Amino acid sequence: MSVPALHRPALSVVPDCSEERVVDADVYRSVFRRHAAGVVVITADAGHGPAGFTATSLVSVSLLPPLVSFAIATSASSWPTVSTANSLVINFLSADQHAIAGRFATSGIDRFAEPTRWSRLASGEPVLDEAPSYLRAQVEHRFAVGDHYLVVARLATHTERREHEPLLYHDGRYATATPKAHHA
Repeated sequence: MSVPALHRPALSVVPDCSEERVVDADVYRSVFRRHAAGVVVITADAGHGPAGFTATSLVSVSLLPPLVSFAIATSASSWPTVSTANSLVINFLSADQHAIAGRFATSGIDRFAEPTRWSRLASGEPVLDEAPSYLRAQVEHRFAVGDHYLVVARLATHTERREHEPLLYHDGRYATATPKAHHA
């Protein structure tokens, strides 16, 4: 059945005010710094001491089974641990935890030294004591993709210590989401 002409939605053409550009490293960084992303710290220990890093690439993958993925650079100081760890912890950060995110994004330092407060779960993984919530996960897959590995992990347990506003990363800096008021 055809839709009468009067009921067809009008197509609008947005004028192209810009020029298409090849996506090189600079364009890639520029585009994705404008894409707001949640901030987590991923921690693991493969038997040589704790390792951890700040990630903005956490993505839900599957509900059944519950899977998530994240990317880590092959040059990252945490990659040797993540490459062999069987399990890890995804520490969610609250809007006021810029310092923790910055610490775990800094290379060349002991991220677990003071002032970082952390402990070990009964299963052995390092967890940030101040993370308002965290997920413990089993690593299922590691896929080489460009200069990164895409890690897929099956969620095992969740702990929520307190409600929190999420920490976001947008336009090269940490930010938070301002919830909109619900109207009745």
